Amino acid sequence: MTKLTIKSRERTPRVFEVALTGRLDTDTCRHLEATVARLLDGKAKVIELNLAELDYISSMGLGVVFDTMTKLKKTDGRFAVTNLQPHVKKIFEITKLLPAEKVFTNVAEADRYFDAIQRREKGKGRDH
Repeated sequence: MTKLTIKSRERTPRVFEVALTGRLDTDTCRHLEATVARLLDGKAKVIELNLAELDYISSMGLGVVFDTMTKLKKTDGRFAVTNLQPHVKKIFEITKLLPAEKVFTNVAEADRYFDAIQRREKGKGRDH
């Protein structure tokens, strides 16, 4: 049996970092699906998957990542993947699952990206 540890924390209101440790595969992907469902039910606006400790991802794991991205997009939410290990990053590159602007070297880089988006959106609201 494979093992996946998931730690989520709300860094700011409705902005969650979800750190994965271990293997995201057929045996463990339902655990991540359940975590994401809870966050979305709680009206999460941003989900950042921190994959610094992810050792392996299967096609089922990729499916959960894609579903998460799709669900957030439908609610005008934001999604990012950070801290990919080279072997996991290669899988994302091969599958072209995520646009380049959704993959970040670290959490701070993702935060700068999301901050810029929010500032831009707030500025649009003032123009009207």
